[in-house]
Amino acid sequence: MLHVRSIWNGAISFGLVSIPIKLVNATESHSISFRQIHTEDGGRIRYRKFCELEDREVTQGEIGKGYEDADGSIIPITDEDLSSLPIPTAKTIEIVAFVPADRIDPLQMDAAYYLQASGAPAAKPYTLLREALKRSNKVAIAKFALRGRERLGMLRVVGDAIAMHGLLWPDEVRAPEGVAPDTNVTVRDKELDLADALMDTLGEVDLEDLHDEYREAVEEVIAAKAAGETLPQAPEPAAGGKVLDLMAALENSVRAARESRGEEPGEHAEVQPLPQRKTARAAPKQTGGKKSTSTAKKTAAKKTTAAKKSTAKSGQETKKTAAKSTAKSTAKKTPAKKSTSRKRSA
Repeated sequence: MLHVRSIWNGAISFGLVSIPIKLVNATESHSISFRQIHTEDGGRIRYRKFCELEDREVTQGEIGKGYEDADGSIIPITDEDLSSLPIPTAKTIEIVAFVPADRIDPLQMDAAYYLQASGAPAAKPYTLLREALKRSNKVAIAKFALRGRERLGMLRVVGDAIAMHGLLWPDEVRAPEGVAPDTNVTVRDKELDLADALMDTLGEVDLEDLHDEYREAVEEVIAAKAAGETLPQAPEPAAGGKVLDLMAALENSVRAARESRGEEPGEHAEVQPLPQRKTARAAPKQTGGKKSTSTAKKTAAKKTTAAKKSTAKSGQETKKTAAKSTAKSTAKKTPAKKSTSRKRSA
């Protein structure tokens, strides 16, 4: 059982089924926190809360919340006012739909929570919802209220538990207008081949192997200062200026990735081009008429010249074989090529 303090108690509304649950955080932060200090003597800097009407410091028990109206007046709002809101999601995670997981834009993802069954009576309906989600390969879309506002959530199965991701409302996600380059850029197939090779060389990674190196470095600095030792120094930056040649950068990246995987440093970083992509320019249109005939004659002439050079080295028998191969090859293409081959053979 997960022994984490719950941040919300309520129920999941699944049609007419109600599942008592507790909401607990599914993530935790390991970042290092710093305090504000007075640089001259190291004293802590603290903030004090004053009432601007009485001009005196107030305690936490005297502090509430209020809404500032357009005219500047303050309307006090109590926790009791918010707990009795006339909406069904005040104490309920209300499932409104089930959709395929790929319908959810990752940009909408917010904080993550675990939904913990609250008591023995919740075990059966909790398990029912979990198994239904598994079998359907879908996620549940729900509405709930937390920290003073209604939110959108997505329920999915994680192991034997049900997790809920808070979702931003669709109108809270900005469109990516003006983010992409506004200039026309042409990417060559060779550059794409090298980029694909770099991706293949880097391969996959087990996320469990990744860790926060920045946090570890900060911890080393703190430990060194506490012990009065010399602080660890940053490594010297790599020599060399900015690489302007994209092809050179890609080739160097492939080479470095191969070396990091234990391959020989001297191996050439060039890669074989990937299969030709299907584009409009990859399949030139075949046309007839004089242009086709002219092209066929030039092609036949090149092949005949190549055949003559070959016969000078290979002898008379090779000459006949090459001539026959050339005639057969050109005969398969166009009538113009066939006629040209016969004339040159004669």
